[in-house]
Amino acid sequence: MIVASESLLPTTPALPSDLRLGRRLEYFTLAWNLAEAAVAVAAGVVAGSIALVGFGADSLIECLSGAILLWRLQPAPGSHREGFALRLVGVSFLILAAYVAVEAGKTLYDRETPQASAAGIGLSCASLLVMPLLARAKRRVAVRLHSRALQADSRQTDLCAYLSAILLGGLILNALLGWWWADPVAALVMVPIIAREGVEALRGETCKDCHLDV
Repeated sequence: MIVASESLLPTTPALPSDLRLGRRLEYFTLAWNLAEAAVAVAAGVVAGSIALVGFGADSLIECLSGAILLWRLQPAPGSHREGFALRLVGVSFLILAAYVAVEAGKTLYDRETPQASAAGIGLSCASLLVMPLLARAKRRVAVRLHSRALQADSRQTDLCAYLSAILLGGLILNALLGWWWADPVAALVMVPIIAREGVEALRGETCKDCHLDV
């Protein structure tokens, strides 16, 4: 396995096929997140689960990043489009961080117990399987396109997997041990990580710990 750092050193020249692959990955991201949002919100309303409804709202926020990258990955984007896309992805990270912080704080304050549901658990498991594979595919294309914006978007896809694990863990801990607070506390731990990604994207940087598998 060859690992490239955040400098995005290319292993092969970027090709038009790389742009097409990048667009296909973003179309899939949009479709997945829209479906994920619909299932999560519906399951959350049925189960009375703020955690599930919040997860659905997070998926809608992530659609913003996908839409930005589709714009970035149009033919002959130019360096100005790359930088602007990276900053917009940074903004979407900060929106996500603020949303997670507010929802987690509200859940703790109101002592809102997340309720388990078959649909919610199934959705979390599916996201845990799909999102890491999608993030890796985006990072590989990011290397070939020299795109920090696409790399940053791949990090948001990674965060979707992390939030899925938090949701699943919170539901299971609450169901088995009655730890109603497990979900919001874990979500609050994620807030500074998400915010850091947003600030670094706004500065035109990428996470120094984020390596790309190629």
